[in-house]
Amino acid sequence: MTAAPSRRALLAGSTAAAVAAPLLARSATAAPSGQTGGGEDGRTVTPGADVAAAEGWRMLRGRKVGVVSNPTGVLRDAAHVVDSMASQDGLNIVGVFGPEHGFRGSAQAGESEPEFEDPRTGLTVYDAYGADGAKMAALFRKAGVDTVVFDIQDVGVRFYTYIWTMYHAMVAARQIRASFVVLDRPNPIGRRADGPLLKPAFASGVGLKPIIQQHGMTVGELARYFNGELLPQEGDGGHVELEVVQVRGWSPRTTAQQTGLLWVPPSPNVPTPDTATAYAGTGYFEGTNLSEGRGTTLPFQFIGAPFLDYHYSDRLNALRLPGVRFREGYFVPTFSKHQGKTCAGVQLLVTDPVRYQAVPTAVAMLLEARKYDGFAWREDSDPERPFWIDKLSGSSRLREMLDAGRGLEEITGAWRTEVRDFERARRKYLLYR
Repeated sequence: MTAAPSRRALLAGSTAAAVAAPLLARSATAAPSGQTGGGEDGRTVTPGADVAAAEGWRMLRGRKVGVVSNPTGVLRDAAHVVDSMASQDGLNIVGVFGPEHGFRGSAQAGESEPEFEDPRTGLTVYDAYGADGAKMAALFRKAGVDTVVFDIQDVGVRFYTYIWTMYHAMVAARQIRASFVVLDRPNPIGRRADGPLLKPAFASGVGLKPIIQQHGMTVGELARYFNGELLPQEGDGGHVELEVVQVRGWSPRTTAQQTGLLWVPPSPNVPTPDTATAYAGTGYFEGTNLSEGRGTTLPFQFIGAPFLDYHYSDRLNALRLPGVRFREGYFVPTFSKHQGKTCAGVQLLVTDPVRYQAVPTAVAMLLEARKYDGFAWREDSDPERPFWIDKLSGSSRLREMLDAGRGLEEITGAWRTEVRDFERARRKYLLYR
């Protein structure tokens, strides 16, 4: 669908500014003393979307393009990639596909935007949330897609749903013989690999395939891993024609706060890079009856419940976990668990992102929380797998070890071999060293 000339002119001006403007520094935490925003050796970090836009989207010309994206698919001046593409003469965008929370980001957790015509571009936006490969293929056929573009900021964790939207989109693209292009972005929590491997029996929307919890890859690298390791085992097998437009000037040693890039919340409850850093571990608390801070200004950094007290922070600080401190905190969630009730608990403060270990820290927090009589696991409606924590952690092992009173070292040591094996398997798919 072609935009009206006046709209096209407006969008073209926005795109030109996007290519020419410097990257914006918008992060919740300033770079450490003595460092400046930017990539390795002070180079500017340029996401794949800006690389492609600077070339006038040359790679997409002559194709029927479907874009899988959300509000994070932005250029340097915060203009959306879809708006940029729609402003280009000779570029045929046949549809946009919105994941969880929707293309424009108006929906809360577990929700999406229904199919609609985007008022800015006139393009049809399809609801792709929860769509498996077959349903996604049907949507692509309906729109007439022959090239799928994926541009969403991930947060580096298996139970964040966007990577599985990408996986289903890759399966669908292979099915309809479409090519697949990933506009890559930095992983905000870097290269660290940690946490348990998902067992196939516990596959769900928050973990579809056997990768470890904190995978330490960009979405472009994950797409390469999916294409090489997982798609050949899916359906009739085979690969998708894949192209990754790489980030320039970025090293996995660079934190999101140091890149100087604009942070657009990839979902309503990940408002800052600091949230993403904590979420890699504290996402576990979604599987308990404690509040994970939804309905507060610090989701996944505030953890608490009406039955906790000040001893919780004291006990956690006494563990002297690397790179983190716990501030005694009180909050009243405006929605979600314990809505309208005063919760006692902690604010998680990452003091050293290099030393901080998100998954072991969360396990330690669970161990201490279980000492309170009010603690309980959140039950799911699935009779075969009745505990949500099992889906988040990828098996029943974590819950069973916690219930059995196992210690922190024993629990985290249980997946050490899984992490090593995954690190070996991912090595040939990495793009940034």
